[in-house]
Amino acid sequence: MVVRSEFRPCIDLHGGEVKQIVGGTFEKDESRLRTNFVAKHPPSYYASLYRKHNLKGGHVIKLGPGNDAAAQEALEAWPNGLHIGGGIHSDNAQFWIEKGAEKVIVTSYLFPDCRFSMERLLQMENAVGKDRLVVDISCRRRGDDWIVAMNRWQDLTDMTLSKTTLDQVSQHCSELLIHAADVEGLCQGIDQQLVERLAEWVSIPTTYAGGARRMSYLLTLSDLEDLQLVNKLSQGKVHLTFGSALDIFGGSGVKLEDLVHWNHSNR
Repeated sequence: MVVRSEFRPCIDLHGGEVKQIVGGTFEKDESRLRTNFVAKHPPSYYASLYRKHNLKGGHVIKLGPGNDAAAQEALEAWPNGLHIGGGIHSDNAQFWIEKGAEKVIVTSYLFPDCRFSMERLLQMENAVGKDRLVVDISCRRRGDDWIVAMNRWQDLTDMTLSKTTLDQVSQHCSELLIHAADVEGLCQGIDQQLVERLAEWVSIPTTYAGGARRMSYLLTLSDLEDLQLVNKLSQGKVHLTFGSALDIFGGSGVKLEDLVHWNHSNR
């Protein structure tokens, strides 16, 4: 089968509700928080929708406290069909697997005092097994580099994305989730250079999130839709998440039915 990028769905939770947030504004001082969308439907609605269309590899992200019940509701709607992230560490990872997560996503726990800890990555691998572990490498661009960011994407760590660092992490997990925090939620386009670099660097399944804004079969061939663009830039090695631009999240640039058609025509 030809390798091709696919759509990966998401459920972002904040304050117990499904929301779409501008990533760069997600600070401890939430008075600066910019929200694109607050759902009228519960998390289970979106999980059931993804299950209906067999959209594999989706992630549920708990953005801050107060989201555990909402996350469990989503997992109950599609047992073993979704990945769960946000506040995951070695002591609670197995709990979320037992609650129905297909995989757990670890982020800030791997960077105590903003420094990468191989010891903690091994703890996570031992807790749930390599096959059920996803590492979220959220990053912010600084010059020609992308630096891993944590704590609501506000604190930079000592890890710079490269083939060496991604190979190091990939030996102990089954997937990577890359959030481009600078463009997250802006619907102003993906970080094309980052997608190109990821194609050169990654060796395991990888999903990119941040800035995707359009997907329509009415576009001309000279105006590539984002999923086609990611597919081209990454030679099909990187998958793509749509958030704020998606119609089910109040967006106008992307229809879920088009993404479902794209994914299923690839199988």
